[in-house]
Amino acid sequence: MNKGAIGIFDSGIGGLTVFSEIRKKLPNENIIYLGDTKNFPYGNKSKEEIIKFSKENVETLIKKGAKIIVIACGTATSQAIGVLEKEYEIPIIGIIEPTVNYIKTREIKEIGVIATEGTIKNGAWEKQLKNKIDDIKVINKACPMLATIAEEGKAKSEEGKKAIKEYMKPFKKNHTDKIILGCTHYPIYEKLIREELGYDVELINTGITVAEYLEKYLKDNNLENDTPKEKEEIFLTKPEQEFKNIAKNIMKIDIKIQ
Repeated sequence: MNKGAIGIFDSGIGGLTVFSEIRKKLPNENIIYLGDTKNFPYGNKSKEEIIKFSKENVETLIKKGAKIIVIACGTATSQAIGVLEKEYEIPIIGIIEPTVNYIKTREIKEIGVIATEGTIKNGAWEKQLKNKIDDIKVINKACPMLATIAEEGKAKSEEGKKAIKEYMKPFKKNHTDKIILGCTHYPIYEKLIREELGYDVELINTGITVAEYLEKYLKDNNLENDTPKEKEEIFLTKPEQEFKNIAKNIMKIDIKIQ
């Protein structure tokens, strides 16, 4: 059994949707969260920049005692995970593979994907879906403003509503009833998305699929912590005024930011 922490990183608050699901699924596990707010947003950065930031995040989390790394960011997963897996011995999990594996267990033949512009251009979701699931149709939509609006604490504002209305157009037209929330900021908009679409839709939260995948991975590799949790820490690379308030809304608890 291993008391080392689960290290999680994202460019900002979005990864807290993954953090939240992991802490519910694995209550004994120590967790360290790193929000790279200094370099937010990742969605409009070059691949080289994202790899650089991701390496820095991994190294920081290793120094702080991580036993496994979760990339709680769609952009960093799509652009950097291959490089990180080659360069570091520590296990590294992104948000795409666990989610695609979940979808593979279902008889899904058409699915929507919303993600940052960089992730959609990279085609990571579509490539992995089509690689693992025969004849699946993928409808992609880049949503470049959603992460920024969420980081500013405006997800429920008129600005957030207008953005959702625009980004949901292709899915509403097609009556797409299964959509991957391919950026970890997007579960914040779940209620608005449902209201805008106006029909029954399954919104696939990567935090849930990652938590389930991680639970099995830790068990299979004898990395579980079977003693009570000792620490839960959140670090930011740059102080953000809205971070704590938004985190409280997402996680429904007060958190201490180191």
